[in-house]
Amino acid sequence: MRVADKIFVAGHNGLVGSAIVRELTRCGYTNLVTATHAELDLTNQVETCAFFEHERPAYVFLAAAKVGGIGANAAEPAPFIHDNLAIALNVIDAAYRTGVTKLCNLGSSCIYPRDAAQPMAEAALLTGPLEPTNEPYAIAKIAAIKLCEAYNRQYGTDFISLMPTNLYGPGDNYDLTTSHVLPAMIARFDDAKRTGAKTVTLWGDGTPQREFLYVDDLANAAVFLMERHTAAELGAWINVGSGEEVTIAELANLICATIFTDGMSSGGPAAPPTIEWDATKPNGTPRKLLDSTRLTGLGWQPKTTLADGLAATYAAYLKDRP
Repeated sequence: MRVADKIFVAGHNGLVGSAIVRELTRCGYTNLVTATHAELDLTNQVETCAFFEHERPAYVFLAAAKVGGIGANAAEPAPFIHDNLAIALNVIDAAYRTGVTKLCNLGSSCIYPRDAAQPMAEAALLTGPLEPTNEPYAIAKIAAIKLCEAYNRQYGTDFISLMPTNLYGPGDNYDLTTSHVLPAMIARFDDAKRTGAKTVTLWGDGTPQREFLYVDDLANAAVFLMERHTAAELGAWINVGSGEEVTIAELANLICATIFTDGMSSGGPAAPPTIEWDATKPNGTPRKLLDSTRLTGLGWQPKTTLADGLAATYAAYLKDRP
């Protein structure tokens, strides 16, 4: 990519898209194109095609998606598969038809089977049943990978797909009905801090193991790969993870400690609450750890520790919270 090349970041207001904009700006790219959902509905084929015909971007980062945690996926399975399929189909096809030089499709580690061997390598895809709590979303993300792969094979496009692990950072969604586990915990513990609640109740039993990656590290990996490697070199998709995992209970304790540290809270010093686990709620996949050795073998490494990332995320949350 050259500094003057026109780059379209789809989903620039979201967690991933906003981080990609920050990284591109940090790297000196100046010709960035964005559009809000009100300006461009990527689930609408006509609108998407017209946008690409008019803007003619040279590079595309496909970070737009309908996302949410276990509760949101359970409540709205149809939009989770429909909207994400439509976005992928419309953007990837429009990129091909308007001659986009290179596209980066952002996926998710939920594409891998529920009981895949850990850590999960790229070869694990389609080797077993998916986790039922997010299957519609996962199927849409798998379809996007296969769409990029098919276009590359038939039309010679250079469309790469990145499969990040669980992401967090500034710009996350903290709505308790639709958010993922980490931002939901931040919102719950911060509320306990402000209200003086003695307990915080969390879903499941705390035993699942998860890997988390600070979103700015993902953005750095995406720009790194777009600048230096082709789909022919990378294969159809590549994992992006931190290589470290914690249990959900350990994560809860880390977040609680971050929020209840003097000077970091919204309400001053207070005693941390007791954590109670609601085992009637689903745990989700027992363990999710990516094998990111293909990416690290190319010379990329994450830069942000979980402790530092949580502190930065909570600081951003306090700044943006109403």
